[in-house]
Amino acid sequence: MYQLLTAGGWVMPLIVACSVIAFAICIERHFALNREKIAPKHLLVSVWQQLRREGLNSQQLKTLRKQSPLGEILAAGLVNQHQGRDVMRESIREAAVHVVHSLERYLNALGTIAAVTSLMGLLGTVLGMITVFADIKSHGTGNANVFAGGISEALLTTAAGLGVAIPSLVMHRHYSARIDALVVGLEREAIKLVDALHGKQQTEYES
Repeated sequence: MYQLLTAGGWVMPLIVACSVIAFAICIERHFALNREKIAPKHLLVSVWQQLRREGLNSQQLKTLRKQSPLGEILAAGLVNQHQGRDVMRESIREAAVHVVHSLERYLNALGTIAAVTSLMGLLGTVLGMITVFADIKSHGTGNANVFAGGISEALLTTAAGLGVAIPSLVMHRHYSARIDALVVGLEREAIKLVDALHGKQQTEYES
């Protein structure tokens, strides 16, 4: 491993550092974007039943807001439930913006790593070829061992850069798609609550 790092020149440690950061982000997002953690399956039904029994006081709303992103969105709507449908939906929309921002945490960094590491690999290629041509100019082409190190540096950094960039890009797209699906689910649940409170779906939850 150490020989590969040294053979790749000074660009290689940067690529390795990026790979470690990208891996850490992927692990963190894997657990953070758990569907059950973000939108507990029976949370909406539980909230509706509570509303039908005795309602939710400020302390219960505060607890609901801290339980999950879905709870945060529902709580934002419930705070304004007596202000009319439009006000309630607007407050839900504003809360959803904050939730989406939280769900997208570190994804910009992951996308940046996907772009930068491929460029680092290209930079290593350019630097390696510069070394090759400098050695050819100084020693000629008679001894291949003289400029083999430059070619090795060029190839290693290119492979390493792409080896980090491709998985990072794939995981960035994967998590972006997962967030989109989660956001659609959150919006659907929030709209159900709005409709239920304003008389469109009460029979569904009363049953």
